[in-house]
Amino acid sequence: MEHLDLHHIFVMSLFLVMIAAGITAIAKKFKQPYPIALVIVGALIGLMNFPTLEPLKNFITQGEVFHFVIVTLFLPALLGEASLKLPFDELKTNKIPILSLAFGGTLLSFLIVGFSTYYLLGLTITAAFVFGALMSATDPVSVLSIFKSIGVNKRLAIVVEGESLFNDGMAVVLFQLSAFYLLSYLDLGWEGLGQGAWTFVKVIFLGLLIGGALGYGFSILTKFYDDYPLEIIFSIILFYGTYLLAESIHASGVIAVVVAAMIFGNFGARIGMTPTTKLNIGNFWDVAALLANSIVFLMVGLEITRMGIFNKWGTIFAAIGIVLVARSVAVFASLAFIKNFPHSWKHIINWGGLKGSLSIALALSLPYDFKGRDELLVLTFFVVFFSLVVQGLSVKTLIRFLGVNPKVEAASEYEYLITKIHQFEAAIDEIHKVRKRLFITESLSNELVKEYEDKKGSVEKQIQKLYQDHTELKENQKKLLLRQALYAEYEAISELTRDDVISNEVADKEHAKIMDVLVNLDEEH
Repeated sequence: MEHLDLHHIFVMSLFLVMIAAGITAIAKKFKQPYPIALVIVGALIGLMNFPTLEPLKNFITQGEVFHFVIVTLFLPALLGEASLKLPFDELKTNKIPILSLAFGGTLLSFLIVGFSTYYLLGLTITAAFVFGALMSATDPVSVLSIFKSIGVNKRLAIVVEGESLFNDGMAVVLFQLSAFYLLSYLDLGWEGLGQGAWTFVKVIFLGLLIGGALGYGFSILTKFYDDYPLEIIFSIILFYGTYLLAESIHASGVIAVVVAAMIFGNFGARIGMTPTTKLNIGNFWDVAALLANSIVFLMVGLEITRMGIFNKWGTIFAAIGIVLVARSVAVFASLAFIKNFPHSWKHIINWGGLKGSLSIALALSLPYDFKGRDELLVLTFFVVFFSLVVQGLSVKTLIRFLGVNPKVEAASEYEYLITKIHQFEAAIDEIHKVRKRLFITESLSNELVKEYEDKKGSVEKQIQKLYQDHTELKENQKKLLLRQALYAEYEAISELTRDDVISNEVADKEHAKIMDVLVNLDEEH
């Protein structure tokens, strides 16, 4: 019997993957955000009566299955993949807006939604703040795919992704505290408030500690191997092991994975990975993330249609309004004291703060005897659906309306040519390395290098012609080069501070000057 059950689960899972892959492929073919397409199609499948799909729908929408698939199976992979490729230098340069949004903004949104739903919608104090925590997590997958399609400023994309990665950890911690400890803290008064604050800090600190230690340890491990299949396995163990270890000692598994993956993808890649290894690890997690996202968003669409509405459309629309207002206040308040942060970016960060699968998975993880569970599920599902479909489909229009860094004419051709140059340069570097390692004659290697140099020269002539025909393209590339130079200046000042060559006061002044120039560059776009 057990064998049959396992076989049934495998068949259902394979069928789910096939549907998700098909919808994703069609969405990508028409250059549309695939998460939104998956949610809409999932909802349509759920609403319509397809007898052959009923077993699949019943299997997926079991609360335990949904929570296990999203939180335990896919969340570490999605967090790990996103953090692995997050450039630490750019993250550090933009740490102030990221941390302001991820911590200050998330906490403010949590409080506004919690108090508003308690006083305006009549939820219990516990249910209100659980809902506040659920609505504090953002999912940038759809927005980032839109950013890539229209060429939005990279710094804006870094801020959006950085906020999402860290605020997911904050939201999970706030959810756990609200769902399981809030009443006991309230009963203890000021002492309870102190205990709650201490637990909050402890959970985050332990997550940082575990993620940092394991990320560093696995990074060192890569120095002893030049075997990319094995190093891919190391990354799998790191992401899932970090998450499960942190959760087992009541630390933040989300924050632990984010920190571990960032260290592994930056420090580990620098000290112990060859270009081949970095490429293959990146490709592996690209596939894993695409598969995970495809299945997750299809499941969200299917799950939405399983919920009863209880004739509470008024409450649903009120909840959507509260969440939108809370997000706006949180974004604009948390960024208010950051000098020269482009105002148009704030609008995009606000409207692009979509809710996603994590909110639904956390809602489903509530115990069945939790007071107000059904109402929370309904509100959460419909806010997520509104967020992904209405906000997700309109964010591209908002970006274009605000004129945030649209791609210039001939940008695609330039990207193709610059890719070829990088390919040729990488090939030339590799030829020189292999020649020394394998004792290949210099005349033979020079012959091959000459071929690559000729190809490179031909491409450079085509780029020069593009610059002549499209002056705005040349200007954009000049600004890009200047931005990278400013990042290097910023890091050089930080190194002088770490070596005690200059004081923190001098460093802060110079850092501020560099950030002003960077912001001015961004505003010109």
